[in-house]
Amino acid sequence: MIGLIRVLTLEDPELLNRHGRLLEARYGLPVESRCIPDQPRGIYDEATEAAAVPKIVETARQLEAGGARAIFISCAADPALEEVREAVSVPVVGAGSAGAALALALGGRIGLLSITEAVPGAIERILGPRVVALERPTGVTDATHLLEPGAVERSLEAARRLVQQGAGTILLACTGFANLSMATRIQADLGVPAVDPVWAGGLMLSYVLKEESRCG
Repeated sequence: MIGLIRVLTLEDPELLNRHGRLLEARYGLPVESRCIPDQPRGIYDEATEAAAVPKIVETARQLEAGGARAIFISCAADPALEEVREAVSVPVVGAGSAGAALALALGGRIGLLSITEAVPGAIERILGPRVVALERPTGVTDATHLLEPGAVERSLEAARRLVQQGAGTILLACTGFANLSMATRIQADLGVPAVDPVWAGGLMLSYVLKEESRCG
């Protein structure tokens, strides 16, 4: 079982489990999803990330105690990634670094579709100068705005701006875009590869767990 951590506080079970269902459908991975408390707008700046770190660590510990064979932090900023790796004994994958690694493998000039105006540190450390542009959908400043009407259209327009600036691959720099199937939409509408960090994380987790099974 994968222990999946959402860094946005969600009361709706359908929304809470959406990323987990994507991994189950695409990779056949059993997933238990939990969200951290008291962060109704998720992580969108340094203060909200700092507040989230101890909550993520505690949630990871609980998931491991409940039988999780790996932990997935479903946030492109990879909050508390190193802290969780120190706190648990199972593999830990962050969506941001997983997505960046896959985008790097695809090569070329990379554009980021984000909800903030800064490149997430986890992504910047891997991609560095390969990031040629960053765009944010109009009116979006945190993940909750991706749940509003018109978010798909505004996100596609931002992705189009990235292509116009020379991006040959688009990395979704927020896991909230997975809720909109933006990677599939971008590839269909704009004809460029788009990397979803939730799918990328699932790819890494699938490899880790299959290797464990083979060696065990």
